[in-house]
Amino acid sequence: MDERNRMRAADADREATAERLRAALAEGRLDLGEYDDRLRQAYGAKTYGELDELLTDLPGPRPAGSSLPAPLAAGKSRVADRDQTAVSARNAWLLGVWGPWLKVALILTAIWFVSQLGEGEFEVDDYWPIWVLGPWGAVVLYQTIQGLAHGAPANDAERRRRKQVEREARRRAKRELPET
Repeated sequence: MDERNRMRAADADREATAERLRAALAEGRLDLGEYDDRLRQAYGAKTYGELDELLTDLPGPRPAGSSLPAPLAAGKSRVADRDQTAVSARNAWLLGVWGPWLKVALILTAIWFVSQLGEGEFEVDDYWPIWVLGPWGAVVLYQTIQGLAHGAPANDAERRRRKQVEREARRRAKRELPET
């Protein structure tokens, strides 16, 4: 057992431990502060022993102990799945950053287009939405470059996951309050 505690844990083991901690939070066994501390430790853990330590006072199975290399599906690898998840997170983040700008660009361009049709002449030189979209687009482009350089898509996904857990905890706490 001591030898197992010194063995290096895999990402799947850390994820399983994090899932068990989420379940403990949902069951009311951990408060948000303790959950947050343990979750950080779980993602920073290097060995099975470090992961097991986070679950010793919680009932139920210890996910880190059941880790075995999973067989690869035909034509698919865990690395490819992880890459696909990262791409999905990045795309969602980019849509969140650029979405408002794109919506306003479409609305302003439609207004400009209709006004050009109303005047009876079509001059691209008079594209006045550029005065709004240009500076705003430059700011959003800067945010995009900075965000991608500093890992904002991954941080954003983790922040959204934590907010979801906090919302669930608040809902559960509201349900458990005694009625007066």
